[in-house]
Amino acid sequence: MTPAARVQASIEILDQILAGAPVEKVLTGWARRSRFAGSKDRAAIRDHVFDALRCKRSFAALGGSGTGRGLMIGAIRASGEDPVEFFTGDRHAPEALQNDEVSRDFTSDAERYDLPDWLWPRFVASLNDAAVPCALAMQERAPVFLRVNLLKTDATRAIDALATDGISARPTPICETGLEVTEGARRIAQSQAYAQGLVELQDAASQAVVAALDLRPGMRVLDYCAGGGGKSLAIAANKGVEVYAHDVNARRMKDIPARAERAGARITILNSAELAGHGPFDVVLADAPCSGSGSWRRAPAGKWALTEERLQELTVIQADILADITPLVQAGGMLAYATCSVLADENDAVVDRFLTKHAGWRETFRQAWQVTRGSDGFFTSHLTR
Repeated sequence: MTPAARVQASIEILDQILAGAPVEKVLTGWARRSRFAGSKDRAAIRDHVFDALRCKRSFAALGGSGTGRGLMIGAIRASGEDPVEFFTGDRHAPEALQNDEVSRDFTSDAERYDLPDWLWPRFVASLNDAAVPCALAMQERAPVFLRVNLLKTDATRAIDALATDGISARPTPICETGLEVTEGARRIAQSQAYAQGLVELQDAASQAVVAALDLRPGMRVLDYCAGGGGKSLAIAANKGVEVYAHDVNARRMKDIPARAERAGARITILNSAELAGHGPFDVVLADAPCSGSGSWRRAPAGKWALTEERLQELTVIQADILADITPLVQAGGMLAYATCSVLADENDAVVDRFLTKHAGWRETFRQAWQVTRGSDGFFTSHLTR
Protein backbone atom coordinates (compact mmCIF):
# COMPACT_ATOMS: atom_id res chain seq x y z
CA MET A 1 0.00 0.00 0.00
CA THR A 2 1.14 3.54 -0.71
CA PRO A 3 1.35 6.03 2.17
CA ALA A 4 -1.72 7.77 0.75
CA ALA A 5 -3.67 4.50 0.62
CA ARG A 6 -2.78 3.88 4.26
CA VAL A 7 -4.18 7.32 5.11
CA GLN A 8 -7.43 6.54 3.28
CA ALA A 9 -7.79 3.22 5.10
CA SER A 10 -7.18 5.00 8.40
CA ILE A 11 -9.90 7.52 7.57
CA GLU A 12 -12.43 4.76 6.93
CA ILE A 13 -11.50 2.97 10.16
CA LEU A 14 -11.63 6.16 12.21
CA ASP A 15 -15.08 7.03 10.88
CA GLN A 16 -16.39 3.70 12.17
CA ILE A 17 -14.76 4.22 15.57
CA LEU A 18 -16.08 7.78 15.82
CA ALA A 19 -19.56 6.38 15.11
CA GLY A 20 -19.24 4.21 18.22
CA ALA A 21 -17.68 0.93 17.06
CA PRO A 22 -15.03 -0.67 19.35
CA VAL A 23 -11.49 0.13 18.25
CA GLU A 24 -10.05 -3.39 18.16
CA LYS A 25 -13.15 -4.82 16.49
CA VAL A 26 -12.89 -2.31 13.64
CA LEU A 27 -9.15 -2.81 13.18
CA THR A 28 -9.50 -6.60 13.18
CA GLY A 29 -12.41 -6.48 10.76
CA TRP A 30 -10.52 -4.26 8.36
CA ALA A 31 -7.47 -6.54 8.45
CA ARG A 32 -9.58 -9.63 7.70
CA ARG A 33 -11.24 -7.94 4.74
CA SER A 34 -8.00 -6.50 3.40
CA ARG A 35 -5.86 -9.49 2.57
CA PHE A 36 -3.83 -7.34 0.21
CA ALA A 37 -2.38 -5.42 3.18
CA GLY A 38 0.95 -6.64 4.46
CA SER A 39 2.12 -6.65 8.06
CA LYS A 40 3.86 -3.28 7.64
CA ASP A 41 0.68 -1.80 6.20
CA ARG A 42 -1.42 -3.08 9.09
CA ALA A 43 1.10 -1.79 11.63
CA ALA A 44 1.27 1.65 9.99
CA ILE A 45 -2.53 1.97 9.83
CA ARG A 46 -2.87 0.89 13.44
CA ASP A 47 -0.36 3.56 14.43
CA HIS A 48 -2.28 6.20 12.43
CA VAL A 49 -5.53 5.27 14.15
CA PHE A 50 -4.14 5.28 17.67
CA ASP A 51 -2.23 8.52 17.11
CA ALA A 52 -5.46 10.14 15.91
CA LEU A 53 -7.41 8.87 18.93
CA ARG A 54 -4.77 10.10 21.37
CA CYS A 55 -4.85 13.56 19.79
CA LYS A 56 -8.46 13.70 18.67
CA ARG A 57 -9.17 17.28 19.72
CA SER A 58 -5.92 18.89 18.60
CA PHE A 59 -5.87 17.01 15.28
CA ALA A 60 -9.49 18.06 14.65
CA ALA A 61 -8.48 21.70 15.10
CA LEU A 62 -5.50 21.27 12.78
CA GLY A 63 -7.54 19.33 10.21
CA GLY A 64 -10.68 21.43 10.07
CA SER A 65 -13.11 18.81 11.41
CA GLY A 66 -13.54 15.94 13.84
CA THR A 67 -14.19 13.35 11.13
CA GLY A 68 -11.76 10.60 10.25
CA ARG A 69 -10.65 12.71 7.29
CA GLY A 70 -10.17 15.79 9.45
CA LEU A 71 -8.16 13.85 12.02
CA MET A 72 -5.81 12.48 9.39
CA ILE A 73 -5.34 15.91 7.83
CA GLY A 74 -4.52 17.23 11.30
CA ALA A 75 -2.17 14.31 11.99
CA ILE A 76 -0.20 15.01 8.84
CA ARG A 77 0.02 18.72 9.63
CA ALA A 78 1.09 17.95 13.21
CA SER A 79 3.93 15.81 11.85
CA GLY A 80 5.21 18.75 9.78
CA GLU A 81 4.21 17.26 6.42
CA ASP A 82 1.90 18.74 3.80
CA PRO A 83 -1.43 16.89 3.49
CA VAL A 84 -1.63 17.95 -0.17
CA GLU A 85 0.94 15.25 -0.90
CA PHE A 86 -1.39 12.55 0.45
CA PHE A 87 -4.83 13.94 -0.42
CA THR A 88 -4.48 13.77 -4.18
CA GLY A 89 -7.64 12.01 -5.32
CA ASP A 90 -5.52 9.47 -7.18
CA ARG A 91 -6.32 5.76 -7.03
CA HIS A 92 -6.68 4.57 -3.40
CA ALA A 93 -5.72 8.04 -2.09
CA PRO A 94 -8.10 10.40 -0.26
CA GLU A 95 -9.89 13.05 -2.28
CA ALA A 96 -8.04 16.34 -2.74
CA LEU A 97 -8.24 18.92 0.02
CA GLN A 98 -11.20 21.29 0.06
CA ASN A 99 -10.89 25.04 0.62
CA ASP A 100 -12.47 24.81 4.08
CA GLU A 101 -10.12 22.06 5.34
CA VAL A 102 -7.79 24.50 7.04
CA SER A 103 -6.31 24.55 10.51
CA ARG A 104 -7.46 26.92 13.23
CA ASP A 105 -6.11 28.10 16.56
CA PHE A 106 -6.81 26.06 19.68
CA THR A 107 -9.68 27.48 21.71
CA SER A 108 -8.60 26.10 25.11
CA ASP A 109 -5.84 24.23 26.90
CA ALA A 110 -8.13 21.21 27.04
CA GLU A 111 -8.24 21.18 23.23
CA ARG A 112 -4.51 21.84 22.86
CA TYR A 113 -3.62 19.03 25.26
CA ASP A 114 -6.32 16.59 24.15
CA LEU A 115 -8.60 16.23 27.14
CA PRO A 116 -12.35 16.75 27.58
CA ASP A 117 -13.26 20.27 28.74
CA TRP A 118 -14.89 19.03 31.96
CA LEU A 119 -11.83 16.98 32.89
CA TRP A 120 -9.08 19.54 32.35
CA PRO A 121 -9.61 21.41 35.68
CA ARG A 122 -9.56 18.11 37.59
CA PHE A 123 -6.46 17.02 35.69
CA VAL A 124 -4.64 20.24 36.62
CA ALA A 125 -5.80 20.07 40.24
CA SER A 126 -4.55 16.47 40.45
CA LEU A 127 -1.15 16.98 38.84
CA ASN A 128 -0.36 20.68 39.44
CA ASP A 129 2.86 21.62 37.61
CA ALA A 130 3.05 18.15 36.07
CA ALA A 131 -0.34 18.52 34.31
CA VAL A 132 0.95 19.88 31.00
CA PRO A 133 3.97 17.52 30.77
CA CYS A 134 1.68 14.57 31.55
CA ALA A 135 -0.89 15.66 28.97
CA LEU A 136 1.87 16.01 26.36
CA ALA A 137 3.18 12.54 27.23
CA MET A 138 -0.33 11.15 26.78
CA GLN A 139 -0.31 12.42 23.20
CA GLU A 140 2.54 10.00 22.43
CA ARG A 141 2.74 6.24 22.09
CA ALA A 142 3.52 4.39 25.31
CA PRO A 143 6.76 2.41 25.63
CA VAL A 144 6.55 -1.36 25.78
CA PHE A 145 7.73 -2.94 29.03
CA LEU A 146 8.41 -6.53 30.02
CA ARG A 147 8.67 -8.10 33.45
CA VAL A 148 11.55 -10.49 33.98
CA ASN A 149 10.23 -13.68 35.56
CA LEU A 150 12.63 -14.25 38.46
CA LEU A 151 11.29 -17.78 38.90
CA LYS A 152 13.08 -18.71 35.68
CA THR A 153 15.77 -16.17 34.85
CA ASP A 154 17.34 -12.80 35.59
CA ALA A 155 17.46 -9.53 33.66
CA THR A 156 20.79 -10.19 31.92
CA ARG A 157 19.78 -13.62 30.63
CA ALA A 158 16.33 -12.36 29.63
CA ILE A 159 17.87 -9.57 27.57
CA ASP A 160 20.15 -12.08 25.84
CA ALA A 161 17.25 -14.45 25.15
CA LEU A 162 15.17 -11.64 23.64
CA ALA A 163 18.08 -10.58 21.45
CA THR A 164 18.13 -14.00 19.75
CA ASP A 165 14.65 -13.19 18.43
CA GLY A 166 15.61 -9.71 17.26
CA ILE A 167 14.17 -7.89 20.28
CA SER A 168 16.27 -5.23 22.00
CA ALA A 169 15.51 -4.40 25.63
CA ARG A 170 17.17 -2.51 28.45
CA PRO A 171 16.64 -2.22 32.21
CA THR A 172 14.44 0.59 33.48
CA PRO A 173 15.01 2.49 36.74
CA ILE A 174 11.26 2.33 37.45
CA CYS A 175 11.42 -1.27 38.68
CA GLU A 176 14.20 -3.83 39.06
CA THR A 177 12.26 -6.51 37.18
CA GLY A 178 11.32 -4.18 34.33
CA LEU A 179 12.77 -4.10 30.83
CA GLU A 180 11.94 -1.41 28.27
CA VAL A 181 11.73 -2.76 24.73
CA THR A 182 13.59 -0.48 22.34
CA GLU A 183 13.30 -2.53 19.16
CA GLY A 184 11.20 -5.45 17.92
CA ALA A 185 8.18 -5.01 20.19
CA ARG A 186 5.85 -6.64 17.67
CA ARG A 187 7.95 -9.85 17.82
CA ILE A 188 7.44 -10.43 21.54
CA ALA A 189 4.38 -12.68 21.38
CA GLN A 190 6.19 -15.02 18.94
CA SER A 191 9.51 -15.02 20.76
CA GLN A 192 10.98 -17.99 22.60
CA ALA A 193 11.65 -15.84 25.67
CA TYR A 194 7.93 -15.16 25.95
CA ALA A 195 6.84 -18.71 25.09
CA GLN A 196 9.17 -20.15 27.73
CA GLY A 197 7.89 -17.79 30.42
CA LEU A 198 11.12 -15.86 30.85
CA VAL A 199 9.30 -12.55 30.37
CA GLU A 200 5.75 -11.25 30.60
CA LEU A 201 4.23 -8.10 29.13
CA GLN A 202 3.58 -5.71 32.01
CA ASP A 203 3.98 -1.97 32.46
CA ALA A 204 6.91 -0.95 34.66
CA ALA A 205 4.78 1.05 37.12
CA SER A 206 2.41 -1.89 37.46
CA GLN A 207 5.44 -3.98 38.41
CA ALA A 208 6.57 -1.29 40.83
CA VAL A 209 3.19 -1.41 42.61
CA VAL A 210 3.84 -5.09 43.38
CA ALA A 211 7.49 -4.51 44.27
CA ALA A 212 6.41 -1.91 46.85
CA LEU A 213 4.51 -4.62 48.77
CA ASP A 214 7.81 -5.91 50.19
CA LEU A 215 6.66 -9.53 50.07
CA ARG A 216 8.41 -12.21 52.12
CA PRO A 217 8.34 -16.04 52.12
CA GLY A 218 5.40 -17.48 53.99
CA MET A 219 3.03 -14.59 53.25
CA ARG A 220 -0.47 -15.28 51.99
CA VAL A 221 -1.48 -12.67 49.40
CA LEU A 222 -4.83 -12.04 47.74
CA ASP A 223 -5.06 -10.16 44.44
CA TYR A 224 -8.67 -9.10 44.89
CA CYS A 225 -9.27 -7.43 41.48
CA ALA A 226 -7.04 -9.80 39.51
CA GLY A 227 -8.43 -9.32 36.00
CA GLY A 228 -6.08 -11.02 33.54
CA GLY A 229 -3.61 -11.81 36.31
CA GLY A 230 -0.64 -9.57 35.57
CA LYS A 231 -0.12 -8.56 39.18
CA SER A 232 -0.95 -12.07 40.44
CA LEU A 233 1.90 -13.40 38.31
CA ALA A 234 4.25 -10.68 39.54
CA ILE A 235 3.35 -11.54 43.14
CA ALA A 236 3.85 -15.25 42.47
CA ALA A 237 7.37 -14.54 41.19
CA ASN A 238 8.31 -13.92 44.84
CA LYS A 239 9.41 -17.37 46.01
CA GLY A 240 7.63 -18.74 49.02
CA VAL A 241 4.60 -16.47 48.73
CA GLU A 242 1.17 -18.11 48.58
CA VAL A 243 -0.93 -16.33 45.95
CA TYR A 244 -4.69 -16.19 45.53
CA ALA A 245 -6.52 -14.44 42.67
CA HIS A 246 -10.11 -13.20 42.69
CA ASP A 247 -12.24 -11.02 40.45
CA VAL A 248 -15.91 -10.18 40.74
CA ASN A 249 -16.15 -11.14 37.05
CA ALA A 250 -14.56 -14.58 37.01
CA ARG A 251 -14.38 -14.62 33.20
CA ARG A 252 -11.67 -11.96 33.33
CA MET A 253 -9.40 -14.54 34.98
CA LYS A 254 -9.78 -17.23 32.31
CA ASP A 255 -6.21 -16.80 31.04
CA ILE A 256 -4.55 -16.99 34.45
CA PRO A 257 -4.06 -20.80 34.53
CA ALA A 258 -2.26 -20.86 31.16
CA ARG A 259 -0.19 -17.79 32.03
CA ALA A 260 0.77 -19.28 35.39
CA GLU A 261 1.79 -22.58 33.79
CA ARG A 262 3.99 -20.77 31.30
CA ALA A 263 5.59 -18.76 34.11
CA GLY A 264 6.09 -21.75 36.39
CA ALA A 265 3.98 -20.01 39.01
CA ARG A 266 1.30 -21.30 41.36
CA ILE A 267 -1.88 -19.23 41.73
CA THR A 268 -5.10 -20.37 43.41
CA ILE A 269 -8.22 -18.85 41.88
CA LEU A 270 -11.07 -18.09 44.27
CA ASN A 271 -14.66 -17.10 43.60
CA SER A 272 -16.41 -14.62 45.90
CA ALA A 273 -18.03 -17.35 48.01
CA GLU A 274 -14.63 -18.90 48.74
CA LEU A 275 -12.87 -15.76 49.99
CA ALA A 276 -13.89 -15.88 53.64
CA GLY A 277 -12.93 -19.54 53.96
CA HIS A 278 -9.37 -18.85 52.81
CA GLY A 279 -8.83 -15.60 54.70
CA PRO A 280 -7.64 -13.60 56.42
CA PHE A 281 -4.59 -12.73 54.32
CA ASP A 282 -1.30 -11.03 55.13
CA VAL A 283 -1.71 -8.76 52.11
CA VAL A 284 -4.82 -7.91 50.11
CA LEU A 285 -4.11 -5.96 46.92
CA ALA A 286 -7.07 -4.13 45.39
CA ASP A 287 -6.15 -2.76 41.96
CA ALA A 288 -9.59 -1.19 41.75
CA PRO A 289 -11.69 -0.42 38.68
CA CYS A 290 -10.88 3.13 37.63
CA SER A 291 -10.88 5.62 34.77
CA GLY A 292 -7.69 4.08 33.37
CA SER A 293 -6.38 7.62 32.87
CA GLY A 294 -2.85 6.44 33.56
CA SER A 295 -3.01 4.10 30.57
CA TRP A 296 -4.80 6.34 28.05
CA ARG A 297 -1.78 6.23 25.74
CA ARG A 298 -2.51 2.52 25.26
CA ALA A 299 -6.32 2.79 25.27
CA PRO A 300 -7.07 6.35 24.10
CA ALA A 301 -10.75 5.69 23.42
CA GLY A 302 -11.23 5.57 27.18
CA LYS A 303 -10.24 9.21 27.46
CA TRP A 304 -13.18 10.30 25.36
CA ALA A 305 -15.65 7.78 26.81
CA LEU A 306 -15.17 8.92 30.41
CA THR A 307 -17.88 11.23 31.75
CA GLU A 308 -18.13 13.20 34.97
CA GLU A 309 -20.98 10.91 36.04
CA ARG A 310 -18.94 7.78 35.35
CA LEU A 311 -15.99 9.15 37.31
CA GLN A 312 -18.28 9.69 40.29
CA GLU A 313 -19.63 6.14 39.95
CA LEU A 314 -16.09 4.80 39.96
CA THR A 315 -15.15 6.60 43.16
CA VAL A 316 -18.17 5.03 44.87
CA ILE A 317 -17.14 1.58 43.60
CA GLN A 318 -13.58 2.15 44.84
CA ALA A 319 -14.78 3.19 48.31
CA ASP A 320 -17.09 0.19 48.50
CA ILE A 321 -14.29 -2.21 47.56
CA LEU A 322 -12.03 -0.86 50.30
CA ALA A 323 -14.79 -1.15 52.88
CA ASP A 324 -15.80 -4.64 51.74
CA ILE A 325 -12.34 -6.21 51.87
CA THR A 326 -11.23 -4.95 55.29
CA PRO A 327 -12.38 -8.23 56.96
CA LEU A 328 -10.07 -10.16 54.61
CA VAL A 329 -6.96 -8.47 56.02
CA GLN A 330 -5.56 -10.05 59.14
CA ALA A 331 -4.65 -7.85 62.11
CA GLY A 332 -1.35 -6.18 61.37
CA GLY A 333 -1.66 -7.11 57.70
CA MET A 334 -1.71 -4.79 54.72
CA LEU A 335 -4.52 -3.55 52.51
CA ALA A 336 -2.86 -2.21 49.36
CA TYR A 337 -5.06 0.04 47.25
CA ALA A 338 -4.01 0.80 43.68
CA THR A 339 -5.33 2.36 40.49
CA CYS A 340 -3.96 3.02 37.03
CA SER A 341 -5.29 6.56 37.35
CA VAL A 342 -3.61 9.96 37.63
CA LEU A 343 -6.72 11.65 39.06
CA ALA A 344 -6.81 12.65 42.72
CA ASP A 345 -10.55 11.88 42.77
CA GLU A 346 -9.72 8.17 42.48
CA ASN A 347 -6.50 8.17 44.46
CA ASP A 348 -5.76 10.50 47.37
CA ALA A 349 -9.41 11.43 47.91
CA VAL A 350 -10.58 7.80 48.10
CA VAL A 351 -7.87 6.85 50.61
CA ASP A 352 -8.37 9.97 52.71
CA ARG A 353 -12.13 9.32 52.95
CA PHE A 354 -11.47 5.70 53.92
CA LEU A 355 -9.16 6.75 56.74
CA THR A 356 -11.71 9.28 57.97
CA LYS A 357 -14.48 6.67 58.09
CA HIS A 358 -12.52 3.68 59.40
CA ALA A 359 -11.07 4.19 62.85
CA GLY A 360 -8.05 2.07 63.68
CA TRP A 361 -6.67 2.10 60.15
CA ARG A 362 -3.60 4.11 59.19
CA GLU A 363 -1.57 4.66 56.07
CA THR A 364 2.05 3.52 55.95
CA PHE A 365 2.95 4.23 52.31
CA ARG A 366 1.67 6.32 49.39
CA GLN A 367 3.24 6.76 45.96
CA ALA A 368 2.27 7.85 42.47
CA TRP A 369 4.05 7.05 39.20
CA GLN A 370 3.52 9.57 36.39
CA VAL A 371 3.56 9.03 32.64
CA THR A 372 6.35 11.60 32.33
CA ARG A 373 8.73 8.91 33.61
CA GLY A 374 7.80 6.66 30.71
CA SER A 375 5.54 4.20 32.49
CA ASP A 376 1.78 4.28 32.81
CA GLY A 377 0.35 6.46 35.55
CA PHE A 378 -0.23 4.47 38.74
CA PHE A 379 -1.08 5.16 42.37
CA THR A 380 -0.85 2.99 45.46
CA SER A 381 -1.45 3.34 49.19
CA HIS A 382 -0.71 0.82 51.95
CA LEU A 383 -3.18 0.67 54.82
CA THR A 384 -2.95 -1.30 58.05
CA ARG A 385 -4.62 -1.56 61.46
